[in-house]
Amino acid sequence: QVQLVESGGGLVQAGGSLRLSCAASGRTFSRYDMGWFRQPPGKEREFVAATRWSSDSVYYADYADSVKGRFTISRDNAKNMVYLQMNSLKPEDTAVYYCAADPKTGMLAAGRGDYWGQGTQVTVSS
Repeated sequence: QVQLVESGGGLVQAGGSLRLSCAASGRTFSRYDMGWFRQPPGKEREFVAATRWSSDSVYYADYADSVKGRFTISRDNAKNMVYLQMNSLKPEDTAVYYCAADPKTGMLAAGRGDYWGQGTQVTVSS
């Protein structure tokens, strides 16, 4: 049974930083897409960032335009962890952030995922 558990959310002032963590269990995730989505208040869930395995054994990262240059995704396959370092946070980054995983390359960046966490709230005050 796959489980994704997020942590690290909270309240931060604009311009601040937070680091989200996602602990994955139930599978070996080294070849899975792992990533993050968010759902702002009153809006639909949207893609934030993903890290995907490639056949040349390199991991690539994809980012939404709104977070490029501010957010960095990383993963530790030995620990089955994925992280989202969020810098220069803005009030519009306020959302519930969800960890996601998918065994097929490119699915998260396409907005889809087989497995989801329960979410962690990030609130950025102005």
